[in-house]
Amino acid sequence: MANNLYTVAVIDDEPVCIQNLRQSLTDFPDLKVVGEAQTAKNGKKLILQEKPDLLFLDVELPDIDGLELLQDLQYRITWPMQVIFYTSYQKYWLDALRQSAFDYLLKPYSPKEFSLIIRRFFEHTAKQKNSQPFDREFSELLPAHQIFLVPDITGYQLIRINQIGFFSYIHAQRQWNAALSDGKQVLLRRNTKAGDILKASSSFIQINQQQIINLNYLCTIRGKNCRLIPPFEKEENLCVSRNFLKNLQDKFYQI
Repeated sequence: MANNLYTVAVIDDEPVCIQNLRQSLTDFPDLKVVGEAQTAKNGKKLILQEKPDLLFLDVELPDIDGLELLQDLQYRITWPMQVIFYTSYQKYWLDALRQSAFDYLLKPYSPKEFSLIIRRFFEHTAKQKNSQPFDREFSELLPAHQIFLVPDITGYQLIRINQIGFFSYIHAQRQWNAALSDGKQVLLRRNTKAGDILKASSSFIQINQQQIINLNYLCTIRGKNCRLIPPFEKEENLCVSRNFLKNLQDKFYQI
């Protein structure tokens, strides 16, 4: 980047913490704060608008947590953004985060800790040509949350969330069915409800009473019809009903 200037965004619901970060960042002229947000919803808009190089993100936000926010955005972040969790979460949990490409800053922090983490960002950025894409880094952060355990007649199947294009409810069998990227169909347990599926991932959104789609495959919405990218591009019966349209629209930043 020209003049080695890096952009910074801050998402935290505590104004005092935002101000503390701003003050600390004044010691680093190569870093420029381009925006702040106090909710995940506004933070999502901020990230997509400003495309920051560095994001300070609180794990606990009033609407959804910071990890869920990142999961929701992982396929839409196409630039090398680095994330620093700015949080008061317990240390044992943060040790797990440390194993990924993310870093963390524990509240309250010392000037020495802040300088160390910023130096680490500069060093990491200098080597970013050899770093792996953001979506792969994040998928390695919480692998257990990327997998469904589905019972079948012989035991259990492990199905990754990114294998699922959409779910359909089959009335005759009173079961939800998952359509997979390899063309297979998998029936879920009879007592599985739409809410159970939606809790599994923020990428899943219900579009009518009988269908739930994976947003990572959504390509366009023409009228009421959702069109998906390959390998689900031939599916023509994914229609958004009026009662579910607002929830679908709220998943995206509209310009």
